[in-house]
Amino acid sequence: MLKFSEMPYERPDLAALEAQITELTERLKNASSYEEAKKAFLEEDALERHVSTAESIASTRHNINTNDAFYAEEEKFWNQAMPQMQEYLQKYTMTLLNSPFRKDFEAEYGDLLFVNAEIALKSFSPELITDMQKENELTNEYENMLASAKVSFEGNTYTLPQMTLFKGDPDDDRRLAAWKADGQWYKDNQERLDAIYDELVKLRDGMGKKLGYEGYTTLGYYRMGRNCYTKDDVAKFHEAVQKYVVPITCKIYQKQAERLGKEYPMSFADNELQFRSGNPKPVGTAEDILKAGKKFYDELSPETSKFFNTMLEGELLDVLSKEGKRGGGYCTGLPDYGVPFIFANFNGTQGDVEVVTHEAGHAFEAYTNINRVPMSYIWPSMEGAEVHSMSMEFFGEKWADDFFGPDAKKYLYSHLAGALKFIPYGTLVDHFQHEVYAHPEMTPKERHACWKKLMGVYMPWEKLDGDIPFYSEGEHWQLKHHIYSSPFYYIDYCLAQTVSLEFWAMIQEDTAKAWKYYMAYTEQGGSRTFTELLKHAGLASPFDEETLKNVCEKADKFLDAFDLTGVE
Repeated sequence: MLKFSEMPYERPDLAALEAQITELTERLKNASSYEEAKKAFLEEDALERHVSTAESIASTRHNINTNDAFYAEEEKFWNQAMPQMQEYLQKYTMTLLNSPFRKDFEAEYGDLLFVNAEIALKSFSPELITDMQKENELTNEYENMLASAKVSFEGNTYTLPQMTLFKGDPDDDRRLAAWKADGQWYKDNQERLDAIYDELVKLRDGMGKKLGYEGYTTLGYYRMGRNCYTKDDVAKFHEAVQKYVVPITCKIYQKQAERLGKEYPMSFADNELQFRSGNPKPVGTAEDILKAGKKFYDELSPETSKFFNTMLEGELLDVLSKEGKRGGGYCTGLPDYGVPFIFANFNGTQGDVEVVTHEAGHAFEAYTNINRVPMSYIWPSMEGAEVHSMSMEFFGEKWADDFFGPDAKKYLYSHLAGALKFIPYGTLVDHFQHEVYAHPEMTPKERHACWKKLMGVYMPWEKLDGDIPFYSEGEHWQLKHHIYSSPFYYIDYCLAQTVSLEFWAMIQEDTAKAWKYYMAYTEQGGSRTFTELLKHAGLASPFDEETLKNVCEKADKFLDAFDLTGVE
């Protein structure tokens, strides 16, 4: 198989692509039989796979090295090209929706294809192309700002991901100094960060109004492909998080403060330190972590063994943090080659292990479904996809000794505690965005105040009168890429985390049985809506208040009984 570095890349000819899509649209429109229509359908799907592969290669190589001039130009090309292609693809989609062979397509491929097509039509119009191109430019500027950030600390210069290790240092003074240095970079660049987001909000609000919506929120839900729940369902989930998760999370932080000998509520810097002796750290180098990951997947199941060895052999993981590399982590697909790719930034924390489990959870799902037709059925919707990744993290706990050695006990406690801690934060991110897009006229100062107010609801354990720039002032929403680049995405993680906690509870009783449920969920790919995927796999819905209540009760009981003897 080709290694990622060997995969050829060539910028597509947009005019030729337009001609191909137009020709396939006409063939679909004029088909006299289902077989003729299906042939055009399959050729268009193959073309989309090819374009998607080229875009993924260019984007990933740019993210690996944002200083690479060639791929920087390719990133600009794709930012302009993708909105333009939407116009041609929309005509094809309309033709498919109106096909006299629609029932034949539904019989062979299911009706989700058409449900999603109708949503796609509601999220695009040719008059949005210029706005979408501008949106891409602004989000790219934001991402590049963070990727190129240099933080001075202890006489050296670090990237933002590299600072994460120091921000969890067990020495109180050093940890606080790291948080101050990191926060100062954001304060120094806040004027531009404010300006970019202000322009994005107003741009998106205008896009929604151009399509006849109240603003951006409805359009944002359509762009996220939400096909089985509404913002009212999400609002109820917000309430359930406040009711069940926030109180348990307060309890976790109160116990943490006791362990550290600190007064509750604590500062951001102190909340980051889970144990006085330090947070759990993986043992060995990045190579050692990948080796432990190989052992995990080899022993978990035959399917995961084949998958992870393919990833290693094809050099389909880029995980080292380095200067000029974009922050964060993600999994993308390379459908022409039948494989996914994992991008990440190892920084010496437990997050490195969670990359091997989390992002590889996405990758395993894509690998399992890479040949699905249409291509849109490879991945489920975002919240559905995050179930694979977050749940795989919990399966990895059985191999904690291999990943963490003497810190395994710390990890097992902090991983479950961290899952609960995350849900209020992720829900805060979502609630904040609903407020922002409901009131696009807000000034940057008013947005910061809104975030700070909501922090009191969702994160009352954070002390906001400290002396850490940016963080203690309630402004740290600006470090969350999704708020700028993928509005309304973040609640997907919270919904998925709820389902993953269902898997956690199952794993405690019977790992083999839990794995059968996981495969039943995974093997469906994206062929059903999120709630239908859950139903067909025998899993409960996070929109049922009882689901969140039950997993919180089980997790709370587990953490209360967890033996931390010998852990300082």
